[in-house]
Amino acid sequence: MNEISDFIRSRKKANLLITAINCLVFLILSILGNTENAVFMLNHGACYTPAILQGEYYRLVTGMFLHFGLYHLVYNMICLIFLGDVLETEAGWGRYLLIYFLGGLSGNLLSMAMDFRTGEYAVSAGASGAIFAVMGAVLYLVIRNRGRLGTITLQRLGLMVVLMLLQGFTDVGTDNAAHVGGVVSGFLMAVLLTGRRKGKKAASGTSQ
Repeated sequence: MNEISDFIRSRKKANLLITAINCLVFLILSILGNTENAVFMLNHGACYTPAILQGEYYRLVTGMFLHFGLYHLVYNMICLIFLGDVLETEAGWGRYLLIYFLGGLSGNLLSMAMDFRTGEYAVSAGASGAIFAVMGAVLYLVIRNRGRLGTITLQRLGLMVVLMLLQGFTDVGTDNAAHVGGVVSGFLMAVLLTGRRKGKKAASGTSQ
């Protein structure tokens, strides 16, 4: 128990809050019904392009906090708890939250665009778009830091991004458009929000 308590206390606060919200939502929905049932998830805020186009825009946000089953939740939260801490440490909690939410929103919008283009509509949910945005932002920070950020190297993180995207393309039922939209938007937002931060710090003679 002490190890768990120490682990929780060592986490960054905004990232821990987002992780806790995802877990709490999953717990509540698991009590109410079957989180692997598309109709149940649709009724509780999952993304569905026809419904969004009819004005239910809230789904672009609520869908980011829903997960299809325990494996989906655990897989996403393991990625988030570590990469999110890195991003929050380097960029601050405000930039972290901005990248998380705007990245998740961008992923869902790209997913909608792909649905609209193909005419194939499916119920989708998950924090993957937001997590890929966090991943994209960390990727930029690693590149900006000359290929290493603590224990994270450009080779390892780059390989992780590629493998996770490839898995999305090969796995049936994975919304890879949200993944691509997330990682690209996260990278670009990190450039805009943190790109000149190091230069300004150096000019003033301070560091973080």
